[in-house]
Amino acid sequence: MARIRHIRIRNFRGIAALDWFPSPGLNCLIGPGDGGKTTVLDAIDLCIGARRTAQFSDADFHELKPGEAISIQVTLGDLPDILRSMERYGPYLRGFENWIPEVVDEPGNETETVLTVQLLVGSDLEPSWSLFSERAAAQDATRTLAWADRVRVAPTRIGGMSDAQLSWRRGSVLARLTGEEVSGGAAMLQAVREARTAFGSTARQQLAETLKTVDRVASYLGVPLHGGANASLDPGLASVSAGTVSLHDGRGIPLRNLGTGSARLLVAGLQRMAAAEARIALLDELEHGLEPHRIIALLGSLGAKETDPPLQVFASTHSPVAVRELAASQLNILRRTTDRVQVLKVGNVQDVQGTIRVFPEALLARSIIVCEGASEVGLLRGWDRQLAQTGARSLMARAVALVDAGGISRVYDRAEAFAKLGYRTMTFRDDDVKPDPAVEADFEFRGGQVVSWGAGRALEDALFSDLHLEDAARLLDRAIEIHGEEIINANITSASSGKQRLVDRAALLAEPGRPVLAKAARSKPGWFKTVSWMEDVGYDIVGPGLLRAAPAFQAVVQEIDKWMG
Repeated sequence: MARIRHIRIRNFRGIAALDWFPSPGLNCLIGPGDGGKTTVLDAIDLCIGARRTAQFSDADFHELKPGEAISIQVTLGDLPDILRSMERYGPYLRGFENWIPEVVDEPGNETETVLTVQLLVGSDLEPSWSLFSERAAAQDATRTLAWADRVRVAPTRIGGMSDAQLSWRRGSVLARLTGEEVSGGAAMLQAVREARTAFGSTARQQLAETLKTVDRVASYLGVPLHGGANASLDPGLASVSAGTVSLHDGRGIPLRNLGTGSARLLVAGLQRMAAAEARIALLDELEHGLEPHRIIALLGSLGAKETDPPLQVFASTHSPVAVRELAASQLNILRRTTDRVQVLKVGNVQDVQGTIRVFPEALLARSIIVCEGASEVGLLRGWDRQLAQTGARSLMARAVALVDAGGISRVYDRAEAFAKLGYRTMTFRDDDVKPDPAVEADFEFRGGQVVSWGAGRALEDALFSDLHLEDAARLLDRAIEIHGEEIINANITSASSGKQRLVDRAALLAEPGRPVLAKAARSKPGWFKTVSWMEDVGYDIVGPGLLRAAPAFQAVVQEIDKWMG
């Protein structure tokens, strides 16, 4: 059954223009909020969904300009014979060249035969569906996709209305799985009027194989069905039709009463079983209502781990769990430019899979600061908490992610991976051990920003040298509070080659003694070498004391703040 080869969107909601050649398997859209992910899914659904009409308003036009028509084109390949028939759709059959990729207007021996469905909406807000080809348009010829064929290619929308898929209404995943509608007749009418159980026994025989499939899928995905699946009349529906028959558990409770996550998980599993009849599925915010282990089960049921995917899935997510589980080739980043939205296929960028596995949450941000270590991450988090109390915008509000590279040797491996994916990227590092200057220069040439303490200094040097005396004293007290006087004294003694001890507090806090404290702070286990320790320092000491710190220290923090925007 059909799969989507190309999507073209013009002037629809937040998208002025978008062209995308999706993969035949799982296509997961990621990126910060309001990037257009849901709009893409809605565009697909509106264009090729099994509907005869749809409601539009001026808000659906890009920048509220109804004078510029909405145009959505979805090109379908992997067509069944009936859709490739010259007698049926000859003037509208086109070609798809996968190796370029490109849609050409004339089908040929070396191209895949495809059909393009077009949705147009003008200022009158009336939607118009038709098939599209350049040669047909030149002849002013118009033709729509036959309704039966439209039902064949329509995607299944797995979302907040998943309960609609758990009955045998027309176009539902159960109807496709069964292969035929459930007949009503006198038995159903009698069942509605007298006893739901009377029809339940009839339906159980008629739909036995489908119910077994439901039980098997539910068991595999961990969806609880008390007493197994059964088909009975839904007490919430009064009409007598195929749609009146819905899935129930063994107690007679309709499965539409399942939680949001369970319903979505079950429908996704059934969609997989119905792949021979309907291969396209749409799933917005796939993690909605699901715990991490069930997110993984959902992705598995959609064929995320299979070489030959049974379904073509278009999904969106803000879940690091989902990003981590998916391969780079299944992830697509929506990126806005001046006049269009681009879809960047993560799999087309080399050497990024490892970074995605370790830092999936960063791919959901707009900007990324790659920190040399946990100390830098903690300092920025603590300073940011303090900053937010003044009414300033926080890191989260500015969609900035902090990444712990785990050492200077890994900073640019991580930073370059994010930069290649189109993220605004900064590195924040110490300067006591310098990176390869050529690598850092190349990163800056690509648009990356570099911030360091400079002058061969590490973070501990900057803290003890540049903070005000009172704040440096509080820093020393914090180290004693965390590690105890014995360890701090041993570190100071070692750092000063036995010349000073903790009892020499006044001398250590004087300007000449500060370097000894900085060196001691870097001794194992490190006075503030965890995110939580340094975050507390940033919040309690650095943030409140920033305006009385040395100008060099303030300049580094201000540079980071300005870059974050």
